[in-house]
Amino acid sequence: MSSNPQSINSQSNSYALTQAGDRYFDGLAEKFSRSLYQAPRGELRLAMLDYLLPEMLSLEGQRVLDVGGGLGQQAAWFAERGHCVSMTEPSADMLNYAKNWHRDVKSLPEGAITYLQTPLQLLTQHAPGPWPLITCHAVLEWLGDPQAALAALSNLLAPGGQLSLMVFNRDALRFSNAVKGNLEKALSDRLAGKGKRQRLTPISPVSHAEIEQWGADNGLMIDAVAGIRVFQDYLRQPPATPEEAETLLALEKQYCRHDPHWRLGRYLLYTLTKSETPE
Repeated sequence: MSSNPQSINSQSNSYALTQAGDRYFDGLAEKFSRSLYQAPRGELRLAMLDYLLPEMLSLEGQRVLDVGGGLGQQAAWFAERGHCVSMTEPSADMLNYAKNWHRDVKSLPEGAITYLQTPLQLLTQHAPGPWPLITCHAVLEWLGDPQAALAALSNLLAPGGQLSLMVFNRDALRFSNAVKGNLEKALSDRLAGKGKRQRLTPISPVSHAEIEQWGADNGLMIDAVAGIRVFQDYLRQPPATPEEAETLLALEKQYCRHDPHWRLGRYLLYTLTKSETPE
């Protein structure tokens, strides 16, 4: 995965949900970069994607629609590997962050990434495809209606096309709350964030059972699944040395696709393929 984006300033202080109940991240690009990517958990997430995507996808230089591309790491990863990428993102701050960073990345082919500021719900109008490969990583959990979002993604996908989907795992969130001693919260299943202020607890964490059902409802077959950060979030102490960090990464790689371990990954990474014939 490419190196982390460089810092820019974000001025917006509006963190309210949209009318559709979605969470955008205007004003939070710096916090995302600092909290999620310039920290061990973000580094491990990117390392695991770098390891898993070539294993879980058939990559043949096809066009890619990167939905909710955030700070631009995933778009850069595909562009560096010869794909033409259309990166979409509803937040102007996040999109500008990605553009500014991409301009400084020497390994990116010129013109390999195009940008579109639009929410997922409007992509059928602005980027209808059909697309042979769609990536949608850590987006559904920030939407008011993730089930409808998956249906929209299926409509954008070409027959036989692949959807690389990563979601924040509701079951892992419950387990994490129990480990931290938030027993009543775990018992009552009060797990979702409220989307207020600068808090980054997802408003719609998703379960594996939901992805199975919603995928089947939309002609999507799960070809592969893996857990991202299966062990890291439950450690009593983080790795203290580079050697310990390497051992943790090796442990994550070894068990990320093994049952039952993948089921407690902080994120679940899927490859879903659209049926070539109508149901």
